[in-house]
Order: sequence, then structure tokens, then C-alpha cells
Amino acid sequence: MSGSEHLELLHDFLSEAGELLDGVDIKLVDLERRPDDRTLLNDIFRGFHTIKGGAGFMEVTALVDVCHRTETLFDGLRNGSRKLSATLLDAILAATAEVRRMFGELESRGTAEAADAGTLAALDRWIAGDAEPPPTPASAAVASAAGAPRDPGGPDWTLMWQAVTGRSVAANDPRPAAPEPAKPAAAAPTRAGTPVAAVSGGHGAADAALRIDVARFDQILNLSGELGLTKNRLTCLRSSILSGDSGSDTLKSLDRVVNQLGMLVADLQNAVMKARMQPVGRVFHKYVRLARDLGRQLAKDVDLVLEGEATEIDKTMLEELNDPLVHLVRNAIDHGVDTPQERIDAGKSARATVRLSARQIGDSIRIEVADDGRGIRADVLVAKARAKGLISDDEAAALDAKSALNLIFLPGFSTKDVASSVSGRGVGMDVVRTNIQKLNGTIDVESAPGRGTCISISLPLTLAILPVLMFRLESQPYAIPLAVVREIVRIVPDDVQLVGGRPSVVMRGDVLPLIDLAALLGRPRGEGAIGIVIQSAHQSVVLMVDSFVGQDEVVIKALDAYKPRGVAGATLANDGTLVLVLDLAEILPPNAFKAAA
Repeated sequence: MSGSEHLELLHDFLSEAGELLDGVDIKLVDLERRPDDRTLLNDIFRGFHTIKGGAGFMEVTALVDVCHRTETLFDGLRNGSRKLSATLLDAILAATAEVRRMFGELESRGTAEAADAGTLAALDRWIAGDAEPPPTPASAAVASAAGAPRDPGGPDWTLMWQAVTGRSVAANDPRPAAPEPAKPAAAAPTRAGTPVAAVSGGHGAADAALRIDVARFDQILNLSGELGLTKNRLTCLRSSILSGDSGSDTLKSLDRVVNQLGMLVADLQNAVMKARMQPVGRVFHKYVRLARDLGRQLAKDVDLVLEGEATEIDKTMLEELNDPLVHLVRNAIDHGVDTPQERIDAGKSARATVRLSARQIGDSIRIEVADDGRGIRADVLVAKARAKGLISDDEAAALDAKSALNLIFLPGFSTKDVASSVSGRGVGMDVVRTNIQKLNGTIDVESAPGRGTCISISLPLTLAILPVLMFRLESQPYAIPLAVVREIVRIVPDDVQLVGGRPSVVMRGDVLPLIDLAALLGRPRGEGAIGIVIQSAHQSVVLMVDSFVGQDEVVIKALDAYKPRGVAGATLANDGTLVLVLDLAEILPPNAFKAAA
């Protein structure tokens, strides 16, 4: 077998085995709730057996070894010679973490190191029939969380973050702050012993591929064929016109063909967009293992409920959503969910519920992370923000309950007095909102003290075709995403007032900061005065531009070679003029949405 053939086979193996392992992780969590479910036991057994068979064909002995042990253990569970327990499941989950690590090593360098000796020894003890083998690294962590006072820093978030994101932490920083959500990095799963699922964006081999439904692919082929026929008809009409035949029949035929071409192009764009759409369940399912392991570490009984897994979204956006959702699910379990005893004392069931849902509303996707925990008190948030100097006394007095909840997104805000390995530095939710805004989305929070919190994210279906608002500064056209535009108004100079030393305008009783976009971009001002009201969360600002062009749906081209600050990309107007699409998150000053005092 040639080297290229081997790499192709390895790619296919990692892609399919990775999906199998994701399914095994989900079924293992289900098995803990239904240990006598024969269907689940058989499905998990077959999953390990299939992975072992593929690893044997690829001659990955280390992978065969750990899968064979786990398969033998499940054979005992199937025939009734062994009963499932929480510590046994911890040992099995540690084995799946080893399998995932080996997938990462096979992808990056083509070979895989042997499984962790402690994990293999734990499996061997269970296979041998020990009544209760010594704790594995996974079960030891859980026992520490459940039976002893937890360290103020909480669980081992260093190992947690490594497993979730595939990133390592500097060796000289044993207890780092919770890393900021960012773009998914290449998979580098941790060594064995951590009870946490690897919930990063997935396997690189799998992520590089895109599975398309055959019917959608056939539609693209049919449309491509029709485009070819239409192009031939246009060529024929062009020859007739050049030869002097410009009669009414020829011009009518030209008009019909151009209209047909427009419809075909629109249909082809829609077909390609649909081909890029993937169900959100591909990402959602990975958090089931995360919720189970984190709940065990924190001694909390948590049930992660998934809704709307079949809802589809652009594959690129799905990958970018992984890190923000990991942070939100983790926060819901760590901060939102109360302990079983606290829940019983409050008249709730001991088991908490975290709901992760998705649904399509019009041309956007709404994703919610909701818990039925302790909720958030707005007055506590305001007091913390004032104590940290993030808002003034006057600003605090002007905040309503809804605006107070959005204080959690301020840079540097935290409800913790002392920073720990998981929270207290005030970077998490701020970065989550920034990442969502980069996807042209919005994030909102609702909470009722004692009843729970719901954080909702609204996103466009795709980033490939973006609805934009076009305007001009002098003769140069610009565009901004239409999703952030609330309305367009005319700026009357007499209505501009200085409030707190900042130009502002009053709209329906609200004082909104007025920002001259030309000054921000370093361009000369024109004669016009049009205001574009931009909204972020529940705050607004008015951008002053020269003239308003209109709205359009454009295909954005990334500026890979040279990307100026504040420019998200470029597109072409209908007349061929180059239009720069602005990234307002980079252009606007940090205090742009801060109300004038």
C-alpha cells in the first residue's frame, strides 16, 4: 500500500471512528441512568468492537489494546456477570478519553502512544472481578468532590479546559485562570485520568470534510447543467447582436434569458447554502459527557436536556459556536445550578436540569442555555459593578433590572471576590459576547432569582451571504451588517447636545451617544448628516454618516493578504464599485455604548 493510500484510509478511519466514539460517549451517559438497557449495552459494545476492528486493520496496536479491554468489560455487563456502577463508568470514560487522545495523535503524526498504565490497570481489575477496585483518576476526582470540602478554586479546571479545547497550559502555571473562549484549536486531547469529555470542535479529519445529502448534491448538479445551457443561449444571442440583429425579438429573448440566469443563480446559491447546513446536534451531543463529568466533580445531580438537535446552521458557524457554548454550559452547571441539598431545601427536585435548545425563527437561529438553578439577582450585579468601578453611581441608579443583568458581559466583571482557577477574573462572558458578535449575532440574558437563568443567542443562518446596510462617506461606499441596525434617522444640528462632554441626541426619551464615523476612520466629512442607530444587547449608539444608499444581500470576500483594522471584508456593489464591510466591534471605542453621564 502506498503512503498516499494509507493516509487516505487513515483519514476515513478517523472520520468514522470519531463519530462512533461521539455516539458511545452519549450512550454511556444514558446507560448510567438506564443500566439494564440491553439495547444501549449492545450498541456501546458494537461501537468499541468496530473501532477495534478498524484499528487492527490500520495496525494501531495501542488502540486495539484499550478497545479490547473495554469490549471485554462490556461483554461482562451484557451477560450479567458484572453490574454497572458510577466508579466503573468512570473507568470506562477514562478509556474513551484515551481512545480520543490516540485519535488526535494519529491525525497529527500518524502514530499513537500506548494508553495510560493506570487506566489499563483499572480496566484489568474490573475485568478480573474485583469487588471495588482502587479509584481510577476519574473516580478519585469525583470522590474528592463529593466527600470532602472542595478547594475554593473548585474542580481541576486546568485538566477540564485541556480536555474541552485541546489546548495545553503552561507548565509554570499550575492553577491558571479560566482561559478565554476562542476559535477552536487543533485537537490535542489530554492524557488519561481526566474524567472530562474532549468536547473541542471535533476531529480535524472529520471537520475538513462535509457530508452532503445526495438529493441536495443532485440539485446542485442539475442547476449547474441548466446554467451551462443558459450560458450557451447567451453566447448565441451575443453573436446575433454583434452581427447586427438587434430587433425586438432578439432583445426580448435576451431579456428572458437574463431573467432566467438570475433565477438560476439565486437557486444555485440557495442550494449551495443548504449543502453547507449541518444539524446543531453534531455539537450539542458532545456536551452530554461534559455535563455528566462536571456534575460528578461538583457533586451536583445534573441532567442536560437537548432540544432541536435537527435544527440546521452553516457548518462554519457551527464550529465557531463550540467554545462559547462550552463556556455557557459550564457556567450553568458551576454557577447556575445549586447543590442537591440546596434544591431540596428550596422545594425543588434534587436533580437539576440544564436545557440546551435550538430553533429556527425566520432567517435566524435561536440557541438557548437555560437552567432551573438559583438565578441571578440584579441588585447584586449592580453592587458588584459599582464596587469594581465599572459603572458610576449615577449609571447604577439609571439601570433597570434588564440592563443590570447585562452587566455580566462587561470586561472585568465578576461576582467573585477572589479569582480562582475557574472564575473571578471577569473575562469569560465578555469574550463569549465578543465571539457571538463576530458571527453577527446577539446574546441576551434573562433570570428569575430562585427559578433559574436563560441565556439566548440569535445568529444568522449563514455568513456566506450577508444582509447589509450600505451608506457613503463622501464618495466611498461602506456596509455594515443589517442585523445590528435598529433604524435610520436624519441628524439635525440643533438636536445635538453635549451630555457629559459627549455629543448625544435624544430619541424617544433616551439619550444616545452620537459618533462621527468619518472621524473614527480618519476620512473627511461630507455635507450630509444621516444617523444609523446601532444596537448591541439593550444599548444603542448613533453613527453619523454622509448619505444612505440602501440594503442588499452580498457575498463577502475575506481580505487574507491585508486586513485593515475594522474591516471585516469587501464586496462589490451592483455597479462594480468596491464596498468595504466594516467590523464595528473593532472600530467603535470601548465606551461607545456607555450612556452619557
